[in-house]
This record gives sequence, structure tokens and C-alpha cells, in this order.
Amino acid sequence: MMVIKSRIRRSLWSVVPECIVEVKFKALRASFLFRTRKCSLRVQNALKSARNALYGKSSAPGGFFSIENLFGSRVIALIPLLFAGLEMLYAQDLKLGQNVNLSYVGDGWANNSVNAVIFRKNSLVSWRDTQFVAYYDKDMNVILGKRRQGEDSWKIKKTPYTGNAADAHNSISIMVDGDGYLHMSWDHHGHPLRYCRSIAPGSLEMTEKMQMTGLVEQNVTYPEFYKLADGNLLFLYRNGASGKGDLVVNRYDKGTKTWTQLHRNLIDGEGKRNAYCQSSIDRNGTMHISWVWRETPDVASNHDMAYARSRDGGRTWEKSTGEQYRIPITKESAEYACLIPQKSELINQTSMANDKAGNPYIATYWREAGSRVPQYHIIYHNGKKWQTISPCFRKAAFSLSGAGTKAIPISRPQIMVTGSGRRAAILMVFRDEERGSKVSALRINDLKRKRWSVSDLTSASVGSWEPTFDTELWEKRKILNLFLQNVTQVDGEGKAEVAAQPVCVLEFDPGKG
Repeated sequence: MMVIKSRIRRSLWSVVPECIVEVKFKALRASFLFRTRKCSLRVQNALKSARNALYGKSSAPGGFFSIENLFGSRVIALIPLLFAGLEMLYAQDLKLGQNVNLSYVGDGWANNSVNAVIFRKNSLVSWRDTQFVAYYDKDMNVILGKRRQGEDSWKIKKTPYTGNAADAHNSISIMVDGDGYLHMSWDHHGHPLRYCRSIAPGSLEMTEKMQMTGLVEQNVTYPEFYKLADGNLLFLYRNGASGKGDLVVNRYDKGTKTWTQLHRNLIDGEGKRNAYCQSSIDRNGTMHISWVWRETPDVASNHDMAYARSRDGGRTWEKSTGEQYRIPITKESAEYACLIPQKSELINQTSMANDKAGNPYIATYWREAGSRVPQYHIIYHNGKKWQTISPCFRKAAFSLSGAGTKAIPISRPQIMVTGSGRRAAILMVFRDEERGSKVSALRINDLKRKRWSVSDLTSASVGSWEPTFDTELWEKRKILNLFLQNVTQVDGEGKAEVAAQPVCVLEFDPGKG
């Protein structure tokens, strides 16, 4: 049976005396907006149902009608019924799949994909029994929230910080260190570092903006946090620009609460190119990085998939063979997991995961030579050599070219892996216009035979959304919590004229599927 745990958290009672009642609960396919005396037809039906429940009959005329008489002595009874009515409409719109729950957080900026880009590390993160979330609201304020795992009630706080959400690069990344301090970095596309952390473990109160090391912090893009096995953090970002940038790695010591710079230039574009990376940390604490090279700002110049790993918290790096890298890593010295030529519709910044043995898995997409259709591919190392799985279920052609954030008919994929060796199982979450732009999942439960299946976790479109998830919750419990919002991305950093949309957490237990 479908389980719906979506809840509306806004209090109407506090604003009723002002006679300005605005409930904003925008489903992924519909918006609900009403004020006293006027409401939309859809909300009218919800109000009518609530009124019928209260008075035993229908007295609402067609079209718009006055609701001021409803906010009287019986308002406390009405509001829960109204919430329930809107909740049912939301559930009908989203149409969740089996073993999928939904938790409403708040309304967020949806004029582009800045809240829902795949390179948010992280959008959601758990520490002990508390889960944190971050997003931009409609006014570009940075919003933080937290809840107890398994509950629906979110505590929401508007921070004193804002960002240029109109640029989809300028996403928010959060992580919690081993002592429970929340770290946040936001609003970067070639900008000076913006970073702060909570004033206490588990708190949503943040410090003033501060520097990390003070070194190469003036041209930051793509900030990403990773939590090491000892509770310390790594922070990765690009210093430079598309087609001409270097990878910086900082390390945080939770004992001293200080950052040090491990590498000013771990992966060197040599002034000619830059690396677009994705990373993961396995159960043994080894960090894995893979990347494509881009020769110019044009996405069509992406090529190849390179790889490196660190067994000592980011200090030294090696190839999959154990051969030590000389830092910085360059195009000539890199190990290549897969050779992919330019103009292959190869996307950058996707996702990585590891099996129980620590073997790396990389999910991405590109178009094979001789084909017009880009397909999802999974590149993985089986402990001996690199291999590729290509399910090839897509039918529609498209082409990648140009600069800026693109409006692409498919999302970049997010990959999770359980087990190891022949018993490794792969879960890849994605969105594809061919499937109605729903939240979809590819499963490979038999790696040896490479048998796969695809199903949908929702039955309605999520727009230009890309999957990000709570990495720490997955690592501990193998329960998938996805950041979910219906967003609209216009090609080349365009801005869509759409209302704020609900930010939700989609909860999925793949073990029950």
C-alpha cells in the first residue's frame, strides 16, 4: 500500500487575525494559492470538502467564493481538514510508488535548478538521529532545516545569508563533522569563499562567514564536503574557470576546529583544461575521485574518465594498481578507467560509489560512436580491471554543446552500491523525459549477468530535477533519502518565471522493493 507522510507545516492561525491567509503548498504539478474571499477552483474543492465535513452540506457557490465566515469559532476544526484536503491533492499529483514516503520541508526557489543540481555535497545529511537540509527560498535566502529521522516535523531557520540563486552553479553544500557541527558553503561561481559552521553540535545557528585556510580562496566553484571515517572532513573545490582550473583539497580537524590545505592543485589543468570530478569515500575510509577533462568552456569538449584514490585522508594518491601518483596529476600521468572522445555527449560531474570491498563505481552518460542516442553507463573496477555496463534503454537522441547550465532532457545519474563482487547490487537514480521526467531507478541485482530493470518512484514530472541524497544515512542504514523539488532550468543560465515549489524529502527503502 502506498504510504504518504507528507505534511504541511505552516500555521494559519497566527495570521488569521490579519485577515490575510495564504497557504502555499505547491505540488509537483500544481500550485495552491488562496487569500481570504478568493481561492482557485482546486483549493475551492478542498475547502468545500472541509466545509461539508463541518456543516454536513455544501453551501459554496461556483467560481470564487467568500471563506471569511469559515474563520470563526470552528476554525481550529477546519484547518486540519483543510490541511488533509491539500495533502490528498498533493499525494494524487505526485503519485508515489511503493515503499516511498514523502516529507514536506518548505517552499523553495524553483526558477532554475540551483536547489536540485547533482553536485550538491550535500543537500541532505544526517548525524546520529538528526537530519539536516539546506535550500534557497523564493527570495534567495539560505534556509536550513532539521528533523529527527523518521519524523515529519521540520524545524526551519532562515539564515542571515543569501546567494545569487539565479545562477544554477551557486548551490549550497552542507556536511556534519564527527562532533555534530554543521558546515556550509554556498553561492560560488568564481567567487571568494563563502563558508560558515554551526555554533554548537546539532544547531541551526551559524557563525559569521569565515575563511578556511586563506589560501587560493578568491575564485571558488563547486564546493563539496566529504566526511572521513575519523569524523574529520575534506573540502574540494575548483580554483579557476571552466576549461582552465585546478582542484583544491582542504582537510578539517574536528579536534582543533581548523582547516589545512592538503593540495593547492591536486589535479592540474596545466592552464589548458580542467577536471570535472565526482568523489566517494568507501567503508574503509579510502577516498576515490574520478573525472572528465574539459578542454574549453564548451561541454562538447568533455572527454575520457580518469581515476585516483587516497588511503590516507587525501594526503597521497595512487592509481587502482597501487602505483603512487606524483602530484599534481595531469592529463599525461592520469589513469584512465575509460577512453571517451570529445563530442560524445559525455556529461561532467556525475556520481561515484563503492561496494563493500571498496571497488569504485562511476555512473555517467555518453553517446557511443555510430549511435545518435546518449545512454547511461556504469564504469566499475572489479578488483582486477575496469569494466563498463551499458543498459541501453534510452531511445531519444539529443546533443550537448555550449557553455553555462544546460537544459538537458535527462539528469545526471546518482549511484549507490551494496554487496561486493558477483553479489554487488547497483541502484542508479535518474530523470528522463522519455519516462515523463519522473524520479526513476535502475536496478542491477546480478552484476555477472548484467541483468537490469527500471521503475519509477513517482508517477509525475519533477521538471529539471537531479538526484542528491543523504550519503551518511545511506552508509549507515541503506535507506535512500532524496532531496526532491520540481524545478525548471532554462538553457544557458536562463531564469524561468515560476512560483516557489515544495522542497521535500523522498524516502525510499530499496530493500523492500
